[in-house]
Amino acid sequence: MSFLDKLERILGRFAVSHLTLYLVVGQVGVLSLCTLGMLDPRLLVFVPSLVVAGQWWRLFTFIFLPPYFPTSLLGYVFLAFGWWFFYFMGAELEGYWRPFRYNLYLFLGYALTVGLSFIVPGMPVGDLFLAGSVFLAFAYLNPDFGVTLYLIIPVRIKWLALIAWAGYAYSFITGGLSVRLQVLAATGNFFIFFSGDAWRKAGMRLRQRSREAAARPTGEPRHRCRICGKTDLTNPELDFRYCSQCSGEECYCPEHIFNHEHVRGAAKNDSGA
Repeated sequence: MSFLDKLERILGRFAVSHLTLYLVVGQVGVLSLCTLGMLDPRLLVFVPSLVVAGQWWRLFTFIFLPPYFPTSLLGYVFLAFGWWFFYFMGAELEGYWRPFRYNLYLFLGYALTVGLSFIVPGMPVGDLFLAGSVFLAFAYLNPDFGVTLYLIIPVRIKWLALIAWAGYAYSFITGGLSVRLQVLAATGNFFIFFSGDAWRKAGMRLRQRSREAAARPTGEPRHRCRICGKTDLTNPELDFRYCSQCSGEECYCPEHIFNHEHVRGAAKNDSGA
């Protein structure tokens, strides 16, 4: 049993289900109140020096600030789409990880944002980690998911993730200390969650390919989806992945990497979802 499994057994009952929905509803509420002039958004921004001065609520309210305040109908349309996509990705991650691990992933991003911000206490800090880290995690686990950019251009999400990583790298290189700290906060929980898994999968794939290359007849596939039977020979355009939550080395196509029942020990010989 892994450390996360043990932690989940102890603290799992405290996990908040549908956390992404609550965050989106909170941001919609704040936008509505600010638009009606009933709330000043400057009172919600997280500034560490103001927290130290006694305005402790800023530690929590900043996560309910929307990404931006639209000034046109088109701005509201794009903001609504962003909220929907954020909710969709978060719900998919929560379904894949279960609520506890998803809560932990977001909490790590929040903790890194708050903790690192006190290094430059006078600078306001946003909630970049929320959407950014959720997007990176979703793209890593489901790289072939298709999105329609600007409602016109179809593109796989892994290419958008590469653009996001390039943007983070550029900001980290060219930005000041405060910007660099926010980039670290926005990506830190991703590295904590996925760096070990990425190295393990890379090593596992190298070992598997070497074994298969030595043992299989010519024309045998390297990867076969446990659910539908698609292979890298029948569908070479697909990116087959191995589930870190399953026992052993279980391979899945992009359609079933999120949509399958995890294999647990004795269930190894079961047929699937």
